[in-house]
Amino acid sequence: MNGNTIASGPFEPTFESLRQFECPEWFRDAKLGIWSHWGAQSVPMYGDWYARNMYIEGSEQYRYHVRQYGHPSKFGYKDLVQLWKAEAFDPDALMDLYTAAGAKYFVAQAMHHDNFFNYDSDIHQWNSVNMGPRKDIVAMWKEAAVRRGLPFGLTEHLGATFSWFHWNKGRDKEGPYAGIPYDGSDPAFEDLYLPNSEHFTEKQQTDLTEPWYTSNPWWHRHWLSVMKEIIDKYQPDLLYSDGGLPFADTWLGTQKAFVDAPDYKAGLLAVAHLYNTSAAIHGGVNRAVYNQKDRRKDVYTIGVLDIERSQEPEIKPEAWQTDTCVGEWFYNVKTVYKKPEHVIEILVDIVSKNGNLLLNIPQRPDGTIDDECKHILREMADWIRICGEGIYGTRPFRVSGEGLSQVVIDHFTENAVNWSRDDYRFTQKGNILYAFQMRWPEDHIAVIRTLTAADKVKSVRLLGMGEVPFEQPYGALIVSLPACRPSKFVNCLAIELEP
Repeated sequence: MNGNTIASGPFEPTFESLRQFECPEWFRDAKLGIWSHWGAQSVPMYGDWYARNMYIEGSEQYRYHVRQYGHPSKFGYKDLVQLWKAEAFDPDALMDLYTAAGAKYFVAQAMHHDNFFNYDSDIHQWNSVNMGPRKDIVAMWKEAAVRRGLPFGLTEHLGATFSWFHWNKGRDKEGPYAGIPYDGSDPAFEDLYLPNSEHFTEKQQTDLTEPWYTSNPWWHRHWLSVMKEIIDKYQPDLLYSDGGLPFADTWLGTQKAFVDAPDYKAGLLAVAHLYNTSAAIHGGVNRAVYNQKDRRKDVYTIGVLDIERSQEPEIKPEAWQTDTCVGEWFYNVKTVYKKPEHVIEILVDIVSKNGNLLLNIPQRPDGTIDDECKHILREMADWIRICGEGIYGTRPFRVSGEGLSQVVIDHFTENAVNWSRDDYRFTQKGNILYAFQMRWPEDHIAVIRTLTAADKVKSVRLLGMGEVPFEQPYGALIVSLPACRPSKFVNCLAIELEP
């Protein structure tokens, strides 16, 4: 079979065809997903990009690796993956915590940039069934999600692996192992470490992120084969690429028609295969979502834009998603976690702007989560029981909110906002306007100035308490609040408007 053959269906592997994508209602209604960004790199419990940084002489993770496991010429990533056992992994118990905390979809990691797969691959022997845990992690997650009626997604970080993982070809410049090649240079393990010496140049030894996607056509074909494998095996409701649409800019740089550059259209082929596979399962209608991070409208409208550790400043017409974590992506014993109230405020602000939040809960290498993460989830569960009505199934109001306080829109900046009593975030469902109070007023008087004289208020409920008195002089809404607030975090007023 031709490597470019995809499932037949309503979508062709072109931008023109894929821009006919319509975001499924399940995603627009869900608002909150939980993500398991977990794999063999969690073994050292020492943070993100370990498989790469352990090969960067002088980095903190390099020093830790040498002192904990040995020099990477002797004990490399190929040896570290064998230490991942996932011996206490209980996806059902975790899924119960996640659904109680409000998750309406669940996303698992198929593979990170480390080229180690978390599923039973027929293409790549370095996977969690052949070695390490000896478990199909993806299948176990999907079974737990499906049992609870959650849409199930996968994230792939493989597109960038060919260039990202070139550091294993290096060697120390000084010290007791100066000049000795790391184990990534051993041809016996090329299937894990890849034939990517082309990227190990003097420039690449100082530039940590470029090129994100290689122009190597062999890698494009391999990537597409893997994407087709995970789609065919697990039929995900969501597929996320860690970056822009893979290899699209490489193709655009060729100035050729797709028919002349089939290797460079691998990303479009994968998305069309995802959507057509979903349509075949759901009576001809696609229910799958593709996430990628290219903010150019001609690219992101083939699916749903994902924004890592940041968000939008105001309402976006199309549905979008923020992905973030309570700490670091991979478990790190040194991480300071976000507080529960910060996570909740992020969720509210994002939903008010037509977005979803995909939240990673870091797992230890044995598969468990720590008590701090359990605490965050339980606090979220308490809050969602009170205020979830204003989150799920809502759509944006004519403005996202009122008040002067705003989140800082800067890549990877997620500082907690010093909200005031005048700050609200709005959502809407039918004729109910939900006004989230970002801070509780100490005088127990809530004033909302966004409404006009044309917005006739019939009743006001404080979620978790019931109806509360109000008046509406000249359009502004003034609500008398009880002495005790239902939630110690953000509270929500449900304002019934006359049709």
